[in-house]
Amino acid sequence: MKINCGAIPENLLESELFGYERGAFTGARKEGKSGLFEVAHRGTIFLDEVESMPMVLQSKLLRVLQNFEITRVGGTKPIKVDVRLICASNQDLKDLIGKKLFRADLYYRLNVIPIYIPPLRERRDDIPYLVHFFLNRYNKRHGTKKTISKEAMDHLLTYSWPGNVREVANVVERLVVITHGDYIVPSNLPREIFEKGTRDFLEDGLTLKEQLDKIEITIIRKAIEKYGSARKAAPHLGMDSTSLTRKLKRYS
Repeated sequence: MKINCGAIPENLLESELFGYERGAFTGARKEGKSGLFEVAHRGTIFLDEVESMPMVLQSKLLRVLQNFEITRVGGTKPIKVDVRLICASNQDLKDLIGKKLFRADLYYRLNVIPIYIPPLRERRDDIPYLVHFFLNRYNKRHGTKKTISKEAMDHLLTYSWPGNVREVANVVERLVVITHGDYIVPSNLPREIFEKGTRDFLEDGLTLKEQLDKIEITIIRKAIEKYGSARKAAPHLGMDSTSLTRKLKRYS
């Protein structure tokens, strides 16, 4: 069972976690409701963005971990629970403790087996695998057959990805949806990624036009190599075969 603590309003999170009794509040089900801890009895609960949990609920969660029992909202009877709890945070909980935004006692209760996952900018070797994983997912979802050029992938490798894996997923889906043709090239990338990658490709001694020409012919040659001929590559580059042939003659 999983729940995102940051996606549920504070006044609803307690009842989602611990359940509620009949008539506990206006709009409550007349038969009451089991909370996540009851439903996951002898199983596992994943609390994402645990740092978003209000301090009042943090104290209640601490009691659950200490006593292995919960009390429903509006109830008085303790209910025994046996769950494995996994928590994730995208912030440093020790920093939040210093700011009085997270309970120190809860942190040490949760911090039994910590697993640190570095941000994506510190594990760039994972980026190609993630890009191809999401390409496969969104190609299936949207009924497309998009592939990505080496040059476009190079741009993705130079980007810092402040949004980590979620940002990769969003960018790849955007590319699958808006790219004309089946071949994703650097110019298809979001502006912030394309401009960052372009700055890294700049070469001293070349004018802007010369550098753009160099990037363009590299993409064209890669596309022809991939699809076997200029005629077959042209649709994937978003141009007709006559225009592509003209460019090849200009660069030859």
